[in-house]
Amino acid sequence: MLKFGNVITAMITPFHEDGSVDYEGTVKLAKYYTENGSDGILIAGTTGEGATLTTEERQKLFTDVAAAIGKDVLVMGNIGTNNTAQSIEFAQLAEKTGIDCLLAIVPYYNKPNQDGCYAHFAAIAKSTKLPIFIYNVPSRTGGRILPETVVKLANTFDNIIGIKEASGDLNAATIIARDTPDTFHVYSGDDSLTLPLLSVGSEGIISVASHIIGKQMNALVQAYKDGDVKKAAALHQQYLPVMTGIFTTVNPTPIKACTNMLGLTHSPFRLPMVDATPQVKEFLKKMMQDAGIM
Repeated sequence: MLKFGNVITAMITPFHEDGSVDYEGTVKLAKYYTENGSDGILIAGTTGEGATLTTEERQKLFTDVAAAIGKDVLVMGNIGTNNTAQSIEFAQLAEKTGIDCLLAIVPYYNKPNQDGCYAHFAAIAKSTKLPIFIYNVPSRTGGRILPETVVKLANTFDNIIGIKEASGDLNAATIIARDTPDTFHVYSGDDSLTLPLLSVGSEGIISVASHIIGKQMNALVQAYKDGDVKKAAALHQQYLPVMTGIFTTVNPTPIKACTNMLGLTHSPFRLPMVDATPQVKEFLKKMMQDAGIM
């Protein structure tokens, strides 16, 4: 049985100045996060600039991170695209890398209806033995998967085992948590909604904020699970400026700027993503100083 824990960090991908992937830096960073509040690592997601990675880069990242930390924490790999056949190809290649499970996004741009969403995830599930998390993030995709579709998939396919729910819809998360099997895992995809989603049945957070407040995010989730709602609320209130501030402009620009400022990385971005402006960097610096991070 896989252990998903309280916090899965949707990790950035470090690059060298020439734009190539810094594999050694990625492994080093993944190890750092496993020692600082992360129970799992998500590779090549939105925060990891996965849409700009080649197939070969994605595979090597999966392989290297799984080999380095896979015995200690969960390693999840993003294989999702808006092309079902390509997602299946990525899923089958990922089986050879040693990662524990897959993340697949609701198809973007195409904006399939619910029959299309069902068929997309059903085809991926049939193509692989690896467990799959659905990623529902309408702000990125322009469409969404509805709770009843998630429930149907979860009750039909044993390897569709969870959802990263980033629609901001607490009612949807409630229905999914209520109507899926006990073995289905609901995780928040929004840092600032971690606590509200825990209250309706989620288990934790697939987090961006955990790059810089990993121990605090883990403590928040654990406090709630231990029944200390007052402590969980206090942590939520204290670190809300960080949870929201890291999205002051489009992700992953702010969080990568933060890790660069903290010396955890020295990484550029891949186009079309660009570095934060001086004004955004100044905002992030003050945010981290106010939170006691730097």
